Amino acid sequence: MPRYEYRCRTCGDTFELSRPMADSSAPASCPSGHEDTVKLLSAVAVGGSAGSAPAPSGGGGGGCCGGGCCG
Repeated sequence: MPRYEYRCRTCGDTFELSRPMADSSAPASCPSGHEDTVKLLSAVAVGGSAGSAPAPSGGGGGGCCGGGCCG
């Protein structure tokens, strides 16, 4: 079950709840009992395996930073 992080606007505490994705936006009370909470956005790393090659950098390829279009 996914875990979601919330912050209480009343006391400022952050806390996590495990709940179904369908209930992720449902109201959540903080551990101190306050009702004014907001769900925080979580940064989740999604990508290749540890052995995957790094992205190329610089060296005259396309794109603004590598293609010389910044000026």
